Parts: sequence; C-alpha cells; structure tokens
Amino acid sequence: MCGKAKAGTALPTEFIHNERARVTEWRFMKRGDNTGWHRHEYDYVVIPLFDGFLEIDNGNGSITKAQMKTGVPYFRKMGVEHDVINGNDFECRFVEVEII
Repeated sequence: MCGKAKAGTALPTEFIHNERARVTEWRFMKRGDNTGWHRHEYDYVVIPLFDGFLEIDNGNGSITKAQMKTGVPYFRKMGVEHDVINGNDFECRFVEVEII
C-alpha cells in the first residue's frame, strides 16, 4: 500500500517488488489490528486468505463491513484512501497485488 500516512498494527510481508508489481501479504493477528490510514497510488487486487469480514474506515465517520471469501479477489482503482481493520475474532490475512 502506497502513501501510508500512519502506521497500523497489521504486519506486512513484501514478497515481490519490481518495476511492474508489488505483492504484499497483510496479517492481522487479532480483532482491531489495522493497516493504518493510507492512499493507494496504484490500481490493486486483494486476495483474501480467510472467510470473514474487514472493516473499512473511509474517513467519513462511518465504518463499512466488507465480507471476504477465501480466494475470491477484488479490484480497486488507485486513489482509494482508507484504514483496513480486522473485524473478526480470529487472525486473518490477505494478499495485495499492486499494479505499478
């Protein structure tokens, strides 16, 4: 995730970073762990590695609950600003692929 303005408590592990893509696994150990507020500078795909929910804080005072299904990816355009939060009572992970 690019443009990170405030560090969160989720643990990123970067697997690939080259001139075409950046692939990062995000690990949330417990409910409430978060990525930290950030803005995406590239289009990206997220592949959840769990069944459950992520809570998305878009900075407008409300939290959106997004359902995740193991292996079912979703795509977002660059420019998204948010903080992603573990909304589950268990550890969860996802892989993020940024298209540079």
